[in-house]
Amino acid sequence: MARLIAERADALPGLAEVFREHGYAGASLSLIGTATGLGRGSLYHFFPGGKQEMAVAVLDDVATWFEGAVFAPLEAADDPRAGIDAMMVAVDRYFESGRRACLIGFWGLGATRDPFGERIADYFRRWIGALQTLLVRGGVAESHATVLAQDVVSGIQGAVVLARGLDDPGLFRATLGRLTARLYTALAAV
Repeated sequence: MARLIAERADALPGLAEVFREHGYAGASLSLIGTATGLGRGSLYHFFPGGKQEMAVAVLDDVATWFEGAVFAPLEAADDPRAGIDAMMVAVDRYFESGRRACLIGFWGLGATRDPFGERIADYFRRWIGALQTLLVRGGVAESHATVLAQDVVSGIQGAVVLARGLDDPGLFRATLGRLTARLYTALAAV
């Protein structure tokens, strides 16, 4: 039975999965139509700017999810350890323990980065900045907090690639555990 797509936001999960699995260039209208249940006319009704507008909507949707589930909670956490734990739970859930590719990370690697470079960079800057803010509030020196936040975000991104490449969700969770321990160690050292 076809899904009912009543508004533009209803199409975003299907669009995201097509872009995540096939990349921007490989996301044909046929694949997009199959994933969303929408014909070309409906796709262009919801996204008059075509595939580029679809991609922007998906990137904005991912950024909005991370803002609500990861970035803002990191910045608002009274207890840095609780903030770290909440981030790791959210990240594990979002990336399905490394079984789900990171769309923004994937697009940041190739030619797709060019038209969406600022959005991609903003996502990573925002994540690093939110984690750095939490660490500084926990007493970690700003310069160390910056490097540590960069290492943790890049470690999570690398774990997504490695766990997916090896088809080993345990590797993803183990990496999250090691990164959590590293953050805890930095907080304990202050």
